[in-house]
Amino acid sequence: MKISLGPIYYYWDKQKVFDFYDAVSRSPVDIVYLGEVVCSKRRQLRLDDWLMIAKQLSDSGKEVVLSTLTLLEADSELKQLSRICKTDDYLIEANDFAAINLRSKQSRPFVTGPSVNLYNAASLNILAKKGLVRWCFPVELSQETLDQIMVNINPELQTEVFVFGQMPLAFSARCFTARAYDLDKDDCQYKCLLHEDGLLLSTQEQQSFLTMNGIQTLSADTFNLVSQMDQMQQMGVDVVRISPQFANTDKIIQIFKDRINNDINTSQALEALSSFSAYQQCDGYWFDKPGMHKIELQNA
Repeated sequence: MKISLGPIYYYWDKQKVFDFYDAVSRSPVDIVYLGEVVCSKRRQLRLDDWLMIAKQLSDSGKEVVLSTLTLLEADSELKQLSRICKTDDYLIEANDFAAINLRSKQSRPFVTGPSVNLYNAASLNILAKKGLVRWCFPVELSQETLDQIMVNINPELQTEVFVFGQMPLAFSARCFTARAYDLDKDDCQYKCLLHEDGLLLSTQEQQSFLTMNGIQTLSADTFNLVSQMDQMQQMGVDVVRISPQFANTDKIIQIFKDRINNDINTSQALEALSSFSAYQQCDGYWFDKPGMHKIELQNA
């Protein structure tokens, strides 16, 4: 079972991104997703910069996948999407059906990210005929659902599961970060740069609830399925995905690698990961419960 590192959801300074992927190149991660998936106004890195990082990671033995925007709203974004989808050097992660359509028409392979709502084997088998080679299981679905899907999907189709990080929940045309600063979306002043792991939204009882990240909504709690590694291997899951956070991502990758290799047990992995979340950890969705619930993390 391989480990992947998903695209960075947040907006970081250009040099911080370069430093981050320099550390990733030395980590035991197998697959790295690169590119802007949230907001086209985030231009600290251009496509050429992402391709330079891609080459560095490829040279260090990583499989590189170029990720696309999740919500497209302008012709300029479609043109940029077309540029990305024309590449033959790297696999493409399609995060909406515009990218799926482009790659399919080009007869080029692609993978889908967790924001693409693929909920059954019939849909996956249709896309497999269009060029889909790997799909990422949506975070809101349960292990039971995945079990049912995997019985019926094309056996050549790889399955990837999001196992650690703030869960991507929704996208909107409205920029929540700009609104928090009483700014118009078109004059956001790039306030996302001030929040390296997103902007916390708390309840009236001052409990962490959601993370606002420009037009994206994520969970405040960190999804953690390290306790399910043995089960996923038995199910035939091919790849487990870790979502980047500003600090300690390389350490998180190493813990999952050690757990997959049975160098540490589940209790040791849970204890090691417990300090790497700004708020709490959760695993409810996997067990068909409310997402913020802790089912097998109670002793973490």
